[in-house]
Amino acid sequence: MPYTKRRRLVTSAVAVALGATTLAACGSSDDGDAQSGPVSLTYWTWTPGMDKVVDLWNKGPGKEQQITVTVKKQASGDTLVTKILTAHKAGQGPDLVQAEYQALPTLVSNDALADISGEVGDVKGRFAEGVWQQTTLGTDAVYAVPQDIGPMMFYYREDLFKKYGLDVPATWDEFAETARKLKKAAPDKDLTTFSANDSGLFAGLAQQAGAKWWSTEGEKWKVGVNDEATKKVAEFWGGLVKEGAVDNQPMYTPAWNKALNTGKQIAWVSAVWAPGTLTTAAPDTKGKWAMAPLPQWSGGESRTGSWGGSSTGVTTDSKHKDAAAKFAEWLNTDRDALNALAKEGGIYPASTSAQLSGAFTSPPEFFSNQPDFYTKAADIAETTAPAAWGPNVNVAYTAFKDTFGAAAKDKSDFAAALDTMQEETVADLKKQGFEVAR
Repeated sequence: MPYTKRRRLVTSAVAVALGATTLAACGSSDDGDAQSGPVSLTYWTWTPGMDKVVDLWNKGPGKEQQITVTVKKQASGDTLVTKILTAHKAGQGPDLVQAEYQALPTLVSNDALADISGEVGDVKGRFAEGVWQQTTLGTDAVYAVPQDIGPMMFYYREDLFKKYGLDVPATWDEFAETARKLKKAAPDKDLTTFSANDSGLFAGLAQQAGAKWWSTEGEKWKVGVNDEATKKVAEFWGGLVKEGAVDNQPMYTPAWNKALNTGKQIAWVSAVWAPGTLTTAAPDTKGKWAMAPLPQWSGGESRTGSWGGSSTGVTTDSKHKDAAAKFAEWLNTDRDALNALAKEGGIYPASTSAQLSGAFTSPPEFFSNQPDFYTKAADIAETTAPAAWGPNVNVAYTAFKDTFGAAAKDKSDFAAALDTMQEETVADLKKQGFEVAR
């Protein structure tokens, strides 16, 4: 069943934003994989060490089934999405691709990913509902198998919190008060920084607050980048920056690394992968950090956002859909594969059973002082709020960096920056020829 570009987009948007479950979706025509001999598949991915993981398949299940997979290393992010779409237009896409969750609506709307619900649908129970929803887009289709996730958490210097008499904040209001209390006790220190070069962090914070940046209204896209939930997040952080309660410098710079390593900044709103970053950014602080759930907007709530995460999809260009789906399922559900992914690629698995086994039975070395690190991480991951992605995430992210970057630098109105981000996202959709609801 052919789909127009608009039809594919509406299917995606309704799924992600509204959680619809009754929409039917069609993928590529299935060749049935009437395998009469060996099958060779190509997999585009950026995960470090993936070739070693794939070797396990090629020497084990793949050898038995005569399905060989070859890894082709790629850049991540928008660069890979563009390359996939370019290859698809030429009918020369790979069999399998690694895709970030926010990229799936774009790939599906361009008919670049196949519906593999008939091949992998029975693995749904291995993933948290909010994670699985991102690969189905809320329809009866399945466009990818979840691979890794980035549930957000709060990291803090346990020793310095104790020194300054600070309690771990359970709510964002308490977070703000903690920042002010620290600044009063030690003016040369900051609780953390608002980093305007990390759009994924801001998106995750908005997600936790209940934001729905993309949805549909009839046959039209509706953009809600400046919805009430996101405004609340923007005004909260903008207020802290304006009053000087937190720093306004970007992360992942030599200055930021030094601030963490010397204790000038004593907390970090991040995700489950933070220990790896701290290992290199703040090596002198090993064993001094602890992890806790993200502060909540209301007491008693238990929600988190996502910062990062990807999936494995089968392209509509593949002539071996069934074989490719078998590999995608193995890669993201098999115990040996997941252990290898953790060891070689440093990923935190989307599979809930894998989050408490293998490489995750002991805490990260940097957090050896917190033996329940991964037990707590698994509990937090289960509370991940639904995400709402659309076809031009890249434009929204770029607009965030430009507008919030300027606002953070001069400590101006974050709400105004958010409105500009909204306007630029809407304008881009219209420029691409999509109908947009007011």
